[in-house]
Amino acid sequence: MSARIEDKGDRIVIWNGNAHKRGALSPELYACIGQAIEMAAEPRIRAVILTSEGDFFCAGGDLNVLIARRDMPKDERRGKINELHSLIRAIRSCPVPVIAAVEGGAAGAGLSFALACDLIVAAAGAKFTAAYVKAGLVPDGGLTASLARALPRQLAMEMCLLAQPVTVERMHDLGVVNVVTEKGGAFDAAMALADRLAAGPRDAQRVIRGLVAQAYDVSEADQLDAECDAMAHATGADEAAEGIAAFLEKRTPNYGG
Repeated sequence: MSARIEDKGDRIVIWNGNAHKRGALSPELYACIGQAIEMAAEPRIRAVILTSEGDFFCAGGDLNVLIARRDMPKDERRGKINELHSLIRAIRSCPVPVIAAVEGGAAGAGLSFALACDLIVAAAGAKFTAAYVKAGLVPDGGLTASLARALPRQLAMEMCLLAQPVTVERMHDLGVVNVVTEKGGAFDAAMALADRLAAGPRDAQRVIRGLVAQAYDVSEADQLDAECDAMAHATGADEAAEGIAAFLEKRTPNYGG
């Protein structure tokens, strides 16, 4: 099985099982990601975790599949790429935080998927590679946008033009990776983050995700207006009533998760 979904009650785990191809993309993985994002709309779901069953998170597109697209009309090739882009958009607009748990590394579109997530946990020794240029290809999956937001221009160019791998330690120092674990520990660390999210206010987390996501694309004035509207709503909501009361009473808030 090249991909599967595991429903853990308050979180959904997407397992990329294509280990014999270093987690290369597959139609099954696409279907699982789409299904998981739809399931995330259920109030009981507090996080989605994207991870792999093998020792490599995702090596990106299967080159045997990509070479077969050479003879397709350009519009059909665009359609295939837009299938990937639809999933990237779905991850970005997911109603709950999405966590990437990376073992080994992420390359090509696998890196695009990791960077589309809200939080990244990665094991020691993992490397992040924009490998497209090695095959005469160019980035997709929103990779250039993600790299431009996360890294200095020169490093983004180095990764894309030279396919230079970047270590997990450097990505952590740059603030791209949230947690570095020992080898084999990425999934457990991602589950720990999901535990923390599950204990928090779901609606506030959803709004925060949206505010941060749009902040890269709008003016400061528009963002101030968006924050004003969001805060005006939040201060009248039950989550704030419980959170403020818990703070003043020096107790742990209970958001009903």
